[in-house]
Amino acid sequence: MKTIPVHYRILVGMLIGVIFGTIVQLAGISPETIAAINVWVKPVGDIFLRLIFMMVIPLIFCALIVGTGEFSDLKNLRRIGIRTLIYTVCVSIISVIIGITMVSVFKPGSGIPEESRQKLVSQYADKLKTITETASNTPQRSVADVLISIVPRNPLEDMVNAFNPAYRGGGIMAVMFFALMIGIALISVKSEKTEAFRNAIEGFYEVIMKIIGMAMELAPFGVASLLFVLISTTGWDVMMALGKYVLVVIAALALHQFGTYSLLLKFLGNKSPIEFFKQTDEVMLTAFSTSSSNATLPTAIKAAHDKLKLPKRVSNFVLTVGSTANQNGTALFEGITILFLAQCFHIDLSLTQQIMVVVISILAGIGTAGVPGGSLPVLAIILVSLGIPAEAIGIIIGVDRVLDMCRTVINVSGDLTAAVVISHWETKSTTTLTT
Repeated sequence: MKTIPVHYRILVGMLIGVIFGTIVQLAGISPETIAAINVWVKPVGDIFLRLIFMMVIPLIFCALIVGTGEFSDLKNLRRIGIRTLIYTVCVSIISVIIGITMVSVFKPGSGIPEESRQKLVSQYADKLKTITETASNTPQRSVADVLISIVPRNPLEDMVNAFNPAYRGGGIMAVMFFALMIGIALISVKSEKTEAFRNAIEGFYEVIMKIIGMAMELAPFGVASLLFVLISTTGWDVMMALGKYVLVVIAALALHQFGTYSLLLKFLGNKSPIEFFKQTDEVMLTAFSTSSSNATLPTAIKAAHDKLKLPKRVSNFVLTVGSTANQNGTALFEGITILFLAQCFHIDLSLTQQIMVVVISILAGIGTAGVPGGSLPVLAIILVSLGIPAEAIGIIIGVDRVLDMCRTVINVSGDLTAAVVISHWETKSTTTLTT
């Protein structure tokens, strides 16, 4: 098995999970029996995800320090940071416009009968209660509060609560800020002792990547488990009821993936899109199976170094920051979903409100935790602010995991596209300065 590339093994695991999950559904097995089967199957997927998440915070911490510390001076770091920010905002705007245009043209919410809508809300009442409680316990924060929370009072507290959706501190963004400050200090202070510290961090980084490589050996089994549980418990009836909505979301994501990203790669990154997608297939499969851009970060960094041959200082910085801040797929999904749910409840949003949806979706895409289902509590808050009942989110809970898998692929592909484009800009800048 070890002679077969990991991405092929992951693909086989995905197929096995989908096939057996479908068989269980078609066989008409009772929900109680399916639940009993999943008691034994689900832990395999959970252990795989935990092995990956276990290393995410150490990886983010080390990757940012290593990447930042490799810049020759603060001027270069500032240039990369500004370019990453501008790129993220511009591409996020494009993604949300694509989503809102698609949902406005095809109007998937107008075709769902009242009976199906009520059935979906009641079917996922327990999950809906958890999400709405999380949303209601989340106080509205001003832009100033959000900015303040990024600067940690206690970095260890933010590390511990990085994947806690109810935590109101800076979380992963605060951890990034802490690592960034250490990296900046490393640039500024050149001595024998700081060089020893840099070597220790680089050594720890290599150990982390090795552990992640070991964890990825479990990926085919973990993926098969995750997909089996998803298909066997969700069922195709929910997918059929929301078929038009699911198709609109997937079509918009595909347009952004193969349209927007291809154009960016070709004209701004000087990279063949076909070659890019071939070199990142393992990353996309991992993103699809885990539904987490944070969990996919190790695979993305490895692909950026080994296959795309990007400079470590650029790719580590862009990919690490992008795993939380550059989530085009999430922004696109939230824009579509807000308008879809408004259509379901026959609420006409004014032009001003639609512009507000664009802005909120972009900000939500930047601030949403890169974990499975991380966007749902944020989505509930946005719905209430627009006058749409929070229980509306119950309509899409049944298909959210499938769409979460799809939008995570876009998020991770977007990070890698950004790394390619910004690496190319940096190469051009360096060449210009040299000449």
